[in-house]
Amino acid sequence: MSQEILSVLEYMEKEKGIPRDDMIAAITNAIRSAAQRGVNAGQELKIEINPKSGALKAWSILEVVDSVSDPRREIHIEKARQLNPQAEVGVFIEKEVDPEALGRIAAQTARQAIMQRLRQFEKERIYDDYKDQVGDIVSGIVRRRERGDLIVDLGKAEAILPPRERVPGEDYAPGERIRCLLLNIEPTNRGPELILSRASVKFVRRLFELEVAEIADGTVVLEAISREPGYRSKIAVSSNDPKVDPVGACVGARGARVKSIVRELGGEKIDIVKYYEDPVEMLAEAIRPAEPRNIRVDEKNRRIYFEVSEDDLSIAIGRRGQNARLTSRLIGWKLDIAKEQVAEVGFDAKMREAIRGWEGVEGISDEVAAFLVQQGLVSPETFEGVEAKDLVAMGFGEEDAARLVEIVAAHRSVQS
Repeated sequence: MSQEILSVLEYMEKEKGIPRDDMIAAITNAIRSAAQRGVNAGQELKIEINPKSGALKAWSILEVVDSVSDPRREIHIEKARQLNPQAEVGVFIEKEVDPEALGRIAAQTARQAIMQRLRQFEKERIYDDYKDQVGDIVSGIVRRRERGDLIVDLGKAEAILPPRERVPGEDYAPGERIRCLLLNIEPTNRGPELILSRASVKFVRRLFELEVAEIADGTVVLEAISREPGYRSKIAVSSNDPKVDPVGACVGARGARVKSIVRELGGEKIDIVKYYEDPVEMLAEAIRPAEPRNIRVDEKNRRIYFEVSEDDLSIAIGRRGQNARLTSRLIGWKLDIAKEQVAEVGFDAKMREAIRGWEGVEGISDEVAAFLVQQGLVSPETFEGVEAKDLVAMGFGEEDAARLVEIVAAHRSVQS
């Protein structure tokens, strides 16, 4: 059994990082407890394990008496003095016990208790090793699936990537390497469990913090992030240094930085925009290339109503409302989007509008202006290059045509 104990001590110390002294204490307590429930029931035992050799020694603690009534707890004075010549009635002495005498059942029970205690030690060590890494990105190898969860080997411990924290469309086979966010350490009846995530907004935030040096040193600030995992993320950034363009810093030279993150996210699209404290400015920035118009802000309910042109409506809403949802989460306001109502202008209204182009030209009546508009001459500017013969061809008399050319020429010279 000594060799078995030594093997356990060395394995747990080297592979799991559990101190040898802690292991010895757990094993001795387990053996003593198991033996006292087995063939050695009722005895007070002392167990010691040599930390170097793994050798196990055991003693029974007995009270010295002159008349023995319970041999499991008492020893006669004469026998006691054979073990210790200084023994006196009323004192306790230790009598060595052959470890084999502890019994086979006690040994089996002890082995089970030891393994249980080892698992507890391992779980406690997992918590201590990883509690400071919550919120960081960790790398591991996919080992197997259990009830829909992916089990990922992080080296010192196994972690769980549940379905709710996976990106739609991503799939990993056993043996593949994977990077995830260590989202949380959840306490369970089996001990603490490491929960991973690739779908969390925090995963995108941490990737940018690792990839963009200006974010790491505090020059550029990630003000807000909204995400639909596997499809699109929107990120609003600001700069504490007027010389640093926050969007350009995140994109990188020729898009190198953002491309690296997009690859890690499996092709997920990323929109990076400049952050504004004013929600209306933030809206205009986040919903581009759509252009919001007729904006109304409801401060009390944190709602923004706006309209967009018919051409921009599908852009503003996005596929299945994705762009509108992401923009709403990014700025923290609910959005009500409507198509801009454009009044239809009739022919008569258009004619009146065109005739007004001749207002201010002295000597041209409304009738003449209307006739000119009908011929395509909607303003004095469009009259450039027109000669009297052209007007005659339109139906003007020669004298009227010549006079009209002079009037328009005089008006244009005054305007210039």
